[in-house]
Amino acid sequence: MLNSPLGWLRIVGFLEGCSYLLLFGITMPLKYMYDLAKPNYILGMLHGFLFILYIALVLWVAYYNKWSKTKTFWALLASLIPFGTFYADKKLFRVTRS
Repeated sequence: MLNSPLGWLRIVGFLEGCSYLLLFGITMPLKYMYDLAKPNYILGMLHGFLFILYIALVLWVAYYNKWSKTKTFWALLASLIPFGTFYADKKLFRVTRS
């Protein structure tokens, strides 16, 4: 899986999606309900790094695999929607075997 740009994209997409859900589902409530800002700060920085890495990898894979602009757009948009990277992995990033 790590021997191709698409494999790297799938792994980073999964990690970015998990960090997004953890950020909004756990650390944001901790910050605003219990005044615990440190977990949100740490996970927020990790999520930011993974988000930028995801965007860069989508652009790299789109160029490498000659994706259409539409497919590239949907892959980029997936990073902004909760569960979007998981959906993109299932619908956009899977290579069909013949």
